[in-house]
Amino acid sequence: MKKRTKLAFIGTIAVVVVVLAIVVSYIVEKNTPSKEVKALSEFYQVPEGEAMVIMDDIVYERNAKLLDGVLYMDLETIKVKFNQRFYWDAIENVLIYTTPTEIIKAEVGTKDYLVNKNKVSSNYPIVKMVNTEVYVALPFVAEYSDMRYKAYENPDLVVIQCKWGDYLFADVENATQIRTGASIKSPILKELNKGDRVLLINNGGNQQNGFLTVMTEEGIRGFVRKKNLSNSYYDKVTSNFEAPVYESITKDYKINLTWHQVTNQEANKKLAEVLDSTKGVTTISPTWYRINSAEGTLASLASESYIEKAHSMGIEVWALVDNFDPTVDTFEVLSKTSSRERLINELIAQAIKYNLDGINIDFESLSVETGPHYIQFLRELSVKCRSNQIVLSSDTYVPASYSKFYDRQEQGAVLDYVIIMAYDEHHSKSEEAGSVASIGFLQKAIEDTLLQVPKEKLIMGIPFYARLWKEYTELGNPALASEAVSMTSAEKTLEANKATKSWDQTTGQYYAEYEKDGAKYKIWLEEEESIEAKLKLISEADLAGVASWRLGFEKPSIWNVIQKYVN
Repeated sequence: MKKRTKLAFIGTIAVVVVVLAIVVSYIVEKNTPSKEVKALSEFYQVPEGEAMVIMDDIVYERNAKLLDGVLYMDLETIKVKFNQRFYWDAIENVLIYTTPTEIIKAEVGTKDYLVNKNKVSSNYPIVKMVNTEVYVALPFVAEYSDMRYKAYENPDLVVIQCKWGDYLFADVENATQIRTGASIKSPILKELNKGDRVLLINNGGNQQNGFLTVMTEEGIRGFVRKKNLSNSYYDKVTSNFEAPVYESITKDYKINLTWHQVTNQEANKKLAEVLDSTKGVTTISPTWYRINSAEGTLASLASESYIEKAHSMGIEVWALVDNFDPTVDTFEVLSKTSSRERLINELIAQAIKYNLDGINIDFESLSVETGPHYIQFLRELSVKCRSNQIVLSSDTYVPASYSKFYDRQEQGAVLDYVIIMAYDEHHSKSEEAGSVASIGFLQKAIEDTLLQVPKEKLIMGIPFYARLWKEYTELGNPALASEAVSMTSAEKTLEANKATKSWDQTTGQYYAEYEKDGAKYKIWLEEEESIEAKLKLISEADLAGVASWRLGFEKPSIWNVIQKYVN
């Protein structure tokens, strides 16, 4: 009996020992980190001829191309992420990059490219086509962009930094590993030594099971046990890129520009006459040039004697060029490099021939698709104007969602002056009668444009005209018509119809209405008081000056008001 009891006891002990051994083995196994190593090339599966892109601390959605040992990025990524000034002409297959003083052009697949008219050779083609998509060499992009990159092999990946500022880091305090998952059983991607530094992804917000998501300098992303890292700290990541300086011609006086509508050579002869009643005009902009073909040629009404007369009066001439020929498609002109160049060269040739002080670009009613080509035109023209000391300005609509593609911020960077046409608040195609330029409309135009254009480059355009509205019934339906009228014409119309004007505080203008032949006429006037209210706003904002459309629509007394605020 005792022997059986003893054997049973020994058996029980043996079972307990075995169970304990199993438990201990399980615990040891559970808490013993895996030594399995995952090859980076296996973990980051990158197709042949490509390189994974780590942009800042994020795996980018597209890979770079690795072509003949050179990294290339797609143009769309380059423009959105690095530098919007890279421009592609899809018609003539040429990549263009414009600096303040250089126009750089590269054709597909060639190692030679042009800087202005000088040929430069590279060790690699600047631009390549992959299927139908444009790719640009990263070293070329980095030369002109606020970004830097470093390439690694096995696997092929490129780490790009293009956002600067404070990032959250931690130092390795105990030798550890980066693993593929938030577990000690996950395979190892990289051994980390004491003193190594890692970037905490998502500012350390990705924490699981005591692990943090990190990234090494070479772009390896994975999980590290938090207990092996120091307390996190912010460190500033800075750029050593030196942005190009766009030198501008800035007058040491406030600009008082008026547009002179010239439709024939006879009008040029009347310069002295139309300026006779003006005061303080610093700049006149005659409407001399018009694009008259898809090849970028110009129709001209330029007059040497006109310029000589203006200069003798101490007035600069900024000749205007417009796109108002209905037979010419502005998109067709500006989207093709050869026609864009022809237009630019003709403008510069005219400026030199006639000793113009400036060129004023008045391209209106552009389509959204034309926007990028228009901005590229301004960039390229600015290079030529800068080298010839010609003032370059543009006439642009007030900021609005429908005209965002006019890119006022880029205009403000490359042009000498941006003129905002702060009128046509209500225009000939409006569905209701209203002011051409209410005080609130101007105020908003100033505030919104100053978010994009420096005040020393901003000129506000004001109207010398009003719009006489006619509300009537046609075939039983309400109808609306209008016509633009000069200040004097408006006053005579009110007098002839015995209409009384009253001050409208909301618009900052006198308002009048009258009835005639079954129709109601309405008008918001521009005269001394409304113009003064506008000039006060412009003066208070300390802008570069004022522009007026157009010479001859004003009353002579208006110039006393303008001179009071712009001198």
